[in-house]
Amino acid sequence: MAAPEFASSRMERVLDTAAELLVRWGYQRVTIDEVARHAGIGKGTVYLHFRTKEALFLTVLLRANRRVVTAMADRMEAEPAHVLPARQLRSLYLELAADPMSRALYLADAEVLGRLAHEAGETLGGLVAARAQVLTEHLRLLRDAGCVRTDLDIDALLYMFGAIGAGFFFMGGAPGSRPDLDVDTRADLLEQAVASAVQVPDPPTAELERLAPVIAELYRSLIEHIDNEWRRRVR
Repeated sequence: MAAPEFASSRMERVLDTAAELLVRWGYQRVTIDEVARHAGIGKGTVYLHFRTKEALFLTVLLRANRRVVTAMADRMEAEPAHVLPARQLRSLYLELAADPMSRALYLADAEVLGRLAHEAGETLGGLVAARAQVLTEHLRLLRDAGCVRTDLDIDALLYMFGAIGAGFFFMGGAPGSRPDLDVDTRADLLEQAVASAVQVPDPPTAELERLAPVIAELYRSLIEHIDNEWRRRVR
C-alpha cells in the first residue's frame, strides 16, 4: 500500500519523482521546477496538489512511513513470529537497505534531508509520539505474555531495543566500516543480538499467534495518523 485511496495517480507520479530527486540530490538542491520537469508536467500542476516545497517533501516522507508501517503490520498478520522484536527489526533492516527513501527517513539522513529533517521533527511530532506509544504497548504485551524478558522494565527493554537497532542501522551506513558484511549477514546478526538481549528462549508459539493480530492492529492505527497528516498538506 503506497498511498491512501484519496491520492490520485498524478499525485503519485509527483511523489515518485520527488522521492527519486530527494535521494539523488538532497532536499536543498531539489526545486519544484525540477520535480515538475522530471515528472513531465507543468509546475502549476504540482502546486495544484501541494502549496509549498515543504508540503510536497513532507508528504514524500509520510508516504515512505506509511509503506513501512503497512508492510510491518502485514508481516505480523502473515507470520506471528514477526511480532518478536528481533524478527521485526531484521525485516525493517532489510526493507530500509532496499529502499533509499525509507532509509533516509528512518536514519534522519542529514545529507539527504537537510533542514527537512528538522521541519519533519517539528511538524510531525504527534506521529512520532504515537509511534513511540505503539512500540511501548507492543513490548508490554509481549512482556505480559512471557515472550520477552520480565526481569527488565519496559523502559529498559525499549532502550536496549532502540540502542541495538540504532547501532546496526548507523554502522551499516558508516563509510569504511569493517568488516564489510553483506546485508543479509548483518540482518541475521541484528536479529541474533536483539533476541539475546530482550527475548526469552523459545517464546511460546500460542502466545505469538494470539498477540499477532492485536499488535498488527496497533501498528495499523498509525496509518490513520499518517493519513491525517497527509490530508493537512495536500489540496
